[in-house]
Amino acid sequence: MSQNDNSQDDLMRLLLAVAREDREAFQQLYHSVSSRMFGMCLKLAGQRDLAEEALQEAFIQIWHRSREYHMDKGMPLGWMMSIARYRTLDMMRSRKVRHNSGEEHLEHIADGREGPLDESLRSAGEAQLTGCLDELSDVQRDSILLSYYKGLTHDELAQVLNSPLGTVKSWIRRGLTALKRCLEP
Repeated sequence: MSQNDNSQDDLMRLLLAVAREDREAFQQLYHSVSSRMFGMCLKLAGQRDLAEEALQEAFIQIWHRSREYHMDKGMPLGWMMSIARYRTLDMMRSRKVRHNSGEEHLEHIADGREGPLDESLRSAGEAQLTGCLDELSDVQRDSILLSYYKGLTHDELAQVLNSPLGTVKSWIRRGLTALKRCLEP
């Protein structure tokens, strides 16, 4: 049995104990994985305060949702990293929307180049855009937001989302198509 198998078994044991509301196990779980999770949150967010908040929120979710975990959701570390990743992305999106009231954030996409949806985005209101984003799958929405707001390349997205490059490109293409359809009058 490899070291990785042992650590996954340890994490599984701790998650099962956390599901029984064992605070000591939760503390051990936190110490075991928090630095890796924080590193990923920081890489995604690019802001220490947002990464710290996302990590805290992720562990709150882990505490409350540990009963829902089972092996078909992946390895324990992968499951917890996914929670942290989605909390970070949700918080980034939330802060972006709160930070930019109205439509002014739709005028300029990260590098200033005109994108395929610029005209649609400019004419759409924030509420409509948010509604359209909510209709996308999580992976489509996250891929698009990370690409446009964080400026990640397809290769970087594949690494961050731990998915094959072709899959990430498909998510973005399908997501943009769905957004365009949703935003067109």
